[in-house]
Amino acid sequence: MVQIAKKEIGLFFSSPIAYLFLAAFAAVSLFAFFWGEAFFARNIADVRPLFEWMPLLLIFLCSTLTMRLWSEERRTGTLEHVLTQPVPLWHFVVGKFLGCLMLLVIALAITLPLPITVALLGDLDWGPVFAGYLATLLLGAAYLSIGLFVSARSDNQIVSLISSVALCGVFYLLGSSAITNFMGTSAAEYLRLLATGARFDSIARGVIDLRDLYFYISLMLVFLALNTYALERERWAATGNKIHHGRWRSITALLLVNALGANLWLGQINNLRIDTTRGNQYSISSATEHYLQLLQEPLLLRGYFSSKTHPLLSPLVPQLQDLMKEYEVEGKGLVRVEFVDPVSDPELEQEANQKYAIQPVPFQISDRYQASLVNSYFNVLVQYGDEYQVLSFRDLIEVKSGSETDLNVQLRNPEHDLTRAIKKVLHSYQAGGNLFDTVKGEVKFTAYVSADERLPDGLKTFKTQISSELEKQREKSGERLQVEFLDPDANGGELGQRIAQDFGFNPMATSLLSNDRFYFYMTLGQGDQLVQIPLDDMSAASFERNFNAALKRFASGFTKTIALVTPAPDMGGYYGASSSGPQFNQLAEFLGAELNVQREDLTDGKVSGEADVLVLAAPKELDEKALFAVDQFLMQGGTVIMASSPYSASVSQRSLSLQKHNSGLQQWLAHHGFTTEEKLVMDKQNLPFPVPVNRNLGGFSVQEMRMLDYPYFVDIRAPGLNADNPITSGLPQASMAWASPIVLDETKQQGRRITELLRSSDQAWLSGDMNIVPQVSASGVSPYLPVGEQKSHLLGVISQGRFESYFAGKNSPLLSNNAEQNTASDTAANAANNTANEQNNSAQTVSGVIQRSPDSARIILFSSNDFLSDAVISMTSMATGGQYLNGVQLLANTVDWALEDEGLVSIRARGNFNRTLPSMEQSTQAFWEYLNYGLALAALLVVGLVQRQLKRRREQQYQQWLAN
Repeated sequence: MVQIAKKEIGLFFSSPIAYLFLAAFAAVSLFAFFWGEAFFARNIADVRPLFEWMPLLLIFLCSTLTMRLWSEERRTGTLEHVLTQPVPLWHFVVGKFLGCLMLLVIALAITLPLPITVALLGDLDWGPVFAGYLATLLLGAAYLSIGLFVSARSDNQIVSLISSVALCGVFYLLGSSAITNFMGTSAAEYLRLLATGARFDSIARGVIDLRDLYFYISLMLVFLALNTYALERERWAATGNKIHHGRWRSITALLLVNALGANLWLGQINNLRIDTTRGNQYSISSATEHYLQLLQEPLLLRGYFSSKTHPLLSPLVPQLQDLMKEYEVEGKGLVRVEFVDPVSDPELEQEANQKYAIQPVPFQISDRYQASLVNSYFNVLVQYGDEYQVLSFRDLIEVKSGSETDLNVQLRNPEHDLTRAIKKVLHSYQAGGNLFDTVKGEVKFTAYVSADERLPDGLKTFKTQISSELEKQREKSGERLQVEFLDPDANGGELGQRIAQDFGFNPMATSLLSNDRFYFYMTLGQGDQLVQIPLDDMSAASFERNFNAALKRFASGFTKTIALVTPAPDMGGYYGASSSGPQFNQLAEFLGAELNVQREDLTDGKVSGEADVLVLAAPKELDEKALFAVDQFLMQGGTVIMASSPYSASVSQRSLSLQKHNSGLQQWLAHHGFTTEEKLVMDKQNLPFPVPVNRNLGGFSVQEMRMLDYPYFVDIRAPGLNADNPITSGLPQASMAWASPIVLDETKQQGRRITELLRSSDQAWLSGDMNIVPQVSASGVSPYLPVGEQKSHLLGVISQGRFESYFAGKNSPLLSNNAEQNTASDTAANAANNTANEQNNSAQTVSGVIQRSPDSARIILFSSNDFLSDAVISMTSMATGGQYLNGVQLLANTVDWALEDEGLVSIRARGNFNRTLPSMEQSTQAFWEYLNYGLALAALLVVGLVQRQLKRRREQQYQQWLAN
């Protein structure tokens, strides 16, 4: 076999056939990659365009390569010589097959500069690259075996070529949309199982499934066996041994039946596969396994998929079904998976519509005779107990547009979407039970409260209510709740001094005019973890709510609460005007899919006791009360996440401007060692900016969007992303719009742990120019030129440890208004009224200043007001051709890290379109494109030189044989 393969390879290269095959393969592959699939405009750092056309391309190339192998033997009469050889015929068949396969391997090797180029330009995942080459090799082997069989049946090369193309084309078209669009989902899936192209796509995306591998191997074996049988029949005489002939037929038929039948048996096995993608994008992760292990009752995953749906959604159904089946396997009996077509079952459709509010979506589809509008379902129901979540196709898919007619639709991140829904229903279900059932060990409630004679009347009543509520909680806990009331003033105030030193708890007051000072602090602790229970409106309901919120910090399986602060919309001064300023609706929606998002109003000087994390998105002109609320939340050991800088952009369809932005936090941040310079970071590594440009086409004015180099959109990639922190380690990239550099005061940051999250590239520079509009003139775009020193700038940072309050040594701002009111009305004539007001205020306002935080306190600062805004998300999505969620994913990771709930962090940033290319000028793009053309040509020359050297060596060896 090896000698025959060498002979065939030598014959290939002795004629132009091999070089034409290699040149055609390289030329078509490169053209499809750079032009057909528009690699640079597509803006994704992968090599899927290289393999996109392989199933179709290989049909013609493999048919051309094999058309002469047996036909030429038959035409020239050398086939009789082969048939009379004592060597088994399958040696000749396999030898010719291996010769063709080696030529295909050489052709694939010529394309290797393409993935190397992509790896140099962006963050390439090599797993799908290796899988894609394996799929191409297997598909090519199947086509080669088909071509060899067809060639053995004819003595005409043209007939062999046409027949081979037709037969290979049938296998390809079975699973193509041209056929499956006329079928239902089930019928289309069966056809895809028989199709070479659909199997190819599964491997090329990075999942090497044993079923797909065996399909190609069985197809190859079947046609090689048929090839051998067809040649063997040429040997048989009309009066030959019938028993021998029958044995051959039986063995061949048995081989074919077993080879094909094994596909049906393997079709029932869906877990023998290898996910080669980085982070196992298409496999169940440890994060999902963790949540499935928390199940106590059966979980229902039900897919509502119509038999007829949109052609772009139809191929996604089996992918989603396979993933849901893996959940069933990992659930170990606690996960039930169902797939239903509501259109065919009226009762299920009624239940879906009325109970779960699942409604069909109208799609336009085409059948054999007409285009029609059908109502189609593409939903997944996740139900646990009486809690449920519904995922629609808008929640599950991601669309990337190359043009108005070129849409690439993929499942966005199906595991994350399903696991996120499971986490949501699991936590919601557990929240309805006894909180103490989810708390391990004992919990201690400690109240640092002064003696009754020192407390105002309102707090005395409140203390009684607290004691009553704590008795109820002790009964629920099964005596696992310990309660202790301590008087800080006892023993000469020894305890008061200690809690002031340890927790920053100082005496409270009801008014600045009152000399009465007292303590009323409440904490809940377990081990080294301590949570302060805030003092809100001094009611039993308020205490119960805040106590439960604090208890959830020690429990597992509860949905956390985020207090989100955003600028109040500016309505332009008159009713009905559209609001201006940044909006953060997409951020709230993204976080709300996993967490409870509570819009927080800080004007009362307090943060809700239910808040686990405080998020400030572009805070604007916070007054002293709001600043006090932020400060005291941090002093209680909380985490404050801020997106803030000295500048903010106003973005609309017709205008773009930059203005100074006063957050009200500048002095507070400086007190804690943070300063954001009044400069903008500009970076050569950036995302493009979409600008509308009018063009005159034959008297018609046409507006089109042009993507311009825009250094204000800083594109952060490795090493600018901290690879050691879970917040950024899983992100392929992040972008910061109109960001300012962060400068840390090392003297004020001493004793804290500093973690840098985001840095610009070392090609960044600073600008003080507030004109941020790209300059486009008739002569073109004015380029941005670096000014001053170019270096990396800090854009995101974590500071964790003990913080000293900004209000340490000052009176609480919550008492200031009381003092002003009392001072303004402090006259002898109104003395009685003042006394009544003071008593009333005492009942309403009790406040003190916590002067230092525990070591668990954290400030996380991102130096951009706009990178999370709806306008910037829309603009970056337009620039990348798909929904750009890296910014909100970054913040979601930050929140999860702050909550010490990193379950979804590892899988949140997965996706088909999230590894984008860095911004490049057109000349740079042309350089890399032409370089690959040159490398392919150079590879062809190398192959020719190597073959010439081998031929010369064979001739020298032949001359030596003749001489001897």
